[in-house]
Amino acid sequence: MSELLLPPEHRYAKIIKEKLNEDGSELSVLNLGPTHPATHGIFQNILLMDGERILEAEPTIGYIHRAFEKIAENRPFYQITPLTDRMNYCSSPINNMGWWMTLEKLLNIEVPKRAQYLRVIVMELARITDHLICNSILGVDTGAYTGFLYVFQFREKVYEIYEEICGARLTTNMGRIGGFERDWSPEAFRKLDVFLKDFPVAWQEFENLFERNRIFLDRTVNVGAISAEKAMAYGFTGPNLRAAGVDYDVRVAHPYSSYEDFDFIVPVGKSGDTYDRFCVRNAEVRESLSIIRQALDKMPAGNEYHAEVPDYYLPPKEDVYTSMESLIYHFKIVMGEVPVPVAEIYHPVEGGNGELGFYLVTDGSRTPYRLHFRRPCFIYYQAYPEMIKGALLSDAIVILSSLNVIAGELDA
Repeated sequence: MSELLLPPEHRYAKIIKEKLNEDGSELSVLNLGPTHPATHGIFQNILLMDGERILEAEPTIGYIHRAFEKIAENRPFYQITPLTDRMNYCSSPINNMGWWMTLEKLLNIEVPKRAQYLRVIVMELARITDHLICNSILGVDTGAYTGFLYVFQFREKVYEIYEEICGARLTTNMGRIGGFERDWSPEAFRKLDVFLKDFPVAWQEFENLFERNRIFLDRTVNVGAISAEKAMAYGFTGPNLRAAGVDYDVRVAHPYSSYEDFDFIVPVGKSGDTYDRFCVRNAEVRESLSIIRQALDKMPAGNEYHAEVPDYYLPPKEDVYTSMESLIYHFKIVMGEVPVPVAEIYHPVEGGNGELGFYLVTDGSRTPYRLHFRRPCFIYYQAYPEMIKGALLSDAIVILSSLNVIAGELDA
């Protein structure tokens, strides 16, 4: 039966035919994915199984590959932002801000301090929602649905803040070259204050529900462990690297958007297992809350929310409707008719999953000559087959969940 699942030329077919267990029973093959439940995205692992024990795994990716990099190389710079939304869609604003900062580095634009602090706030909100989704779903994958249902309401609260800022929720297309398209409304700050008051209490309850839970500990401690050396060899960054004991955070190593102005701890684990990845993300949520409070307390006075760069910053919409000059500028900026320098740059930000980098090569034309997105999920997934070798099938589910592999970022 197992042999019929595979074409004769497949490498597992030969193994199944020739290798038997000691008791004479044959091995089997299982497709983990590409359906969404348990795999958290449209990707597949062909598992060679000895009962419930995984002997080998062969990953298959590309089910939702959308050729974002090649599409971007045929789009003006302003029209690329919606593509970044659809990579890690659990923390879209970080992708948006990373892209704008890449262009600002290209154009040598200095963003006002207030706009930088506003960006920090929205990026840390995005980090919170990213970790909230990852850890609460990890709870679901170990059989605990309550924590997920309880904290998910707060993702909705963050989305309401996004709506006040830019009018969108999941795929935000937020910001502009030089800052934001509009100043934040009083209602946005009010909703942010309510979130900062209510969420920490709920998050502490969520942590209490899991971090000392006997069943959760049995399912996650020493499961899917990866050493610091192996993690670095694979190119891990973000929470998955820090859980292995490596103190690396882009916000500290290469500060951007005034992160150097804020005091925060970079949580670090020891064993690099599923439990440490869970705890590191829990701790990072608390640090993100602290950063947001500091940004609000240190917020510069005034209402500067963008840099004065008329060649690249869209004029107010009301002016576009009434002023020919504004209409011309709007057209030139959107259609990429404003020249850019010939350059080769790389700009990283600390995404929800790790170092999200933008490698941009320009030739002075209206579109990128080359554009590459360094997507942390694409890098983590390469280690997944090794991390689940010898594990049980149920372990494979929680290991993948704790790595937080987002299919949109994996395939791009």
